[in-house]
Amino acid sequence: MNLNFVAPCMFGVEGLLATELKRMGCKNVSAENGRVKFDGDENTLAKANVFSRLSERILINLKEFKALTFDSLFDEVKKIPFENFISKNDAFPVVGYSINSSLHSVPNCQKIIKKAIVERLKEAYKISWFKEDAAKVLIRFSIIKDSVCIMIDTSGEALHKRGYRAHSSIAPIKETLAAAMCELARIFPDTILYDPFCGSGTILIEAALMAMKKAPGLNRKFLSENFGFLNKNAFKNARAEALDLIEKNISFKAFGYDISDECIALTKENAKKAGVENLIEVKKQDVKDLKLPEDRLKVITNPPYGERLLDIKKAEELYKIEGKVMPELKGYGYFIISPHDEFESFFGREATKKRKLYNGMLKCSLYMYF
Repeated sequence: MNLNFVAPCMFGVEGLLATELKRMGCKNVSAENGRVKFDGDENTLAKANVFSRLSERILINLKEFKALTFDSLFDEVKKIPFENFISKNDAFPVVGYSINSSLHSVPNCQKIIKKAIVERLKEAYKISWFKEDAAKVLIRFSIIKDSVCIMIDTSGEALHKRGYRAHSSIAPIKETLAAAMCELARIFPDTILYDPFCGSGTILIEAALMAMKKAPGLNRKFLSENFGFLNKNAFKNARAEALDLIEKNISFKAFGYDISDECIALTKENAKKAGVENLIEVKKQDVKDLKLPEDRLKVITNPPYGERLLDIKKAEELYKIEGKVMPELKGYGYFIISPHDEFESFFGREATKKRKLYNGMLKCSLYMYF
């Protein structure tokens, strides 16, 4: 079955995600604001879910159209061949959002879309009532400036939920953002990595998974595994390929530090759940005591800032300390994310390169020194 997909992602990550999907063999990959579109089949669906480090979800893109009235919304949705995706016993809840559109009432949009799907399936299956007690096929819609997109969610829980972080520190960095930072820093099987503000260990763990080429979704389940129209071997084959690609004998090593005993314990617990505990060492230490060896290494970190410390002046003092303990040496690479527009002046050096990224809804820059 040939399918069109859309993968939502954080703003600033679209180009990285497009490259990732091309590496997987996805076809007709195109990046847009906050999402990447691509084509493929059922195997593509499974592989993208299991392998993608940067996507938030993998959605089947059923149809896009303009709608200014509920009548046109109903008519266009009813034209979609839902019988190809929803069996007569499947549950098909509808969720979505509307931004700057004539059809601004989300509950009403949900009702109209649901009604259109029901009417379509009534005609297809020649029945008037649906039990909805089998597999769940989650229908998602977005309406932005009157442009409607109707999709099927194949992931279920968001893909940043890898399964290793049952607990987290205050203001944790999202797994997909940590992976994007590691991608920009270029993690290899022989990378030596430091994170002086490791929190619950997300950056360290994402880097370790990347170094050993372990697919982030290998140990979790996906909503589409129960879809009746999906080849049952698709996910089995994707996981088998993922297992074959894992490199266990690598020289990668990651060192994490934090001033919180709770964070150190969380990092150890999460690293063990992710299966990378042998690649990560953590201990309690203040950033002012950081001593970097004179060897090739990378620092990737998300230092506390005003909204986490509740005092922007303390964040600025931390930036000054970082600048002192992170020397300019050949072979060193520093990748520091911050929402502070004047980070470089406090750090004491102008970044080699900067990249706009979003930490949740907070606009940040990744300051790269190499």
